[in-house]
Amino acid sequence: MEGTVQKIEIAAPQQLVYEIALDIELYPDWAGGVKAVNVIEEDEYERPLVAEFRVDAMIKEISYVLDYQYDLENGFTWAARPNEDLVLLEGSYTFNVIDDTTTEVVYALRVEPNFKVPGFLRRQAEKQIVGTALRGLKKRAEEAA
Repeated sequence: MEGTVQKIEIAAPQQLVYEIALDIELYPDWAGGVKAVNVIEEDEYERPLVAEFRVDAMIKEISYVLDYQYDLENGFTWAARPNEDLVLLEGSYTFNVIDDTTTEVVYALRVEPNFKVPGFLRRQAEKQIVGTALRGLKKRAEEAA
């Protein structure tokens, strides 16, 4: 995937980190820039399938709907439905076991806004979003571990 990919090691078991990342309605508590999340549809395992997000996109506040897929053995992917603010937003979390108490999280994100943003600013915004989310996930999971 083009875009931004970052990794972080978290001192928490894989299952715990995965569960925190799946609890998207709590993202406003720890994921910087996320103002509100509303799960619209869940699968039979109570994982989000469709959710609406409202985020501070630095330039302006935007809303979008994400569709989730659970086709990764150790993670999940999402893609936004195009709207007036976004041409494309897609990402993934991958949770790799390092040992019983440590997990490597890989976050990939690609964003194409539907408004003029110089390429270097878009890439900088992607990096900031990913870095902030990984640090927030790390703090949340390590406090819960």
